[in-house]
Amino acid sequence: MGQLHRIRIVGGAEFDCGQDEPVLIAMERCGADDIGVGCRGGGCGLCRIRVVNGDYKTGKMSAERVSEADREAGFALACRLFPAGDLLIAVREPLPGSE
Repeated sequence: MGQLHRIRIVGGAEFDCGQDEPVLIAMERCGADDIGVGCRGGGCGLCRIRVVNGDYKTGKMSAERVSEADREAGFALACRLFPAGDLLIAVREPLPGSE
């Protein structure tokens, strides 16, 4: 699992996540349900969040769900979000048509 980082969701759960583990999977493993769960493959957008604070990397995500401008503003899909340090994230409403 690599080095563990603390993930805090604004107004929600806190849990540990390995640097090589997607934040969404770590959240599910700890029993929390703050982030929407869909395809787990970077395409549906149900797990769209905004990183408020912290360093991270992302895997391949649908450009329809997270544009380049969104990425620059800290938005990502939790299923493709890997912490490089402790993170504070905010859960956003799903995009229209992704429910």
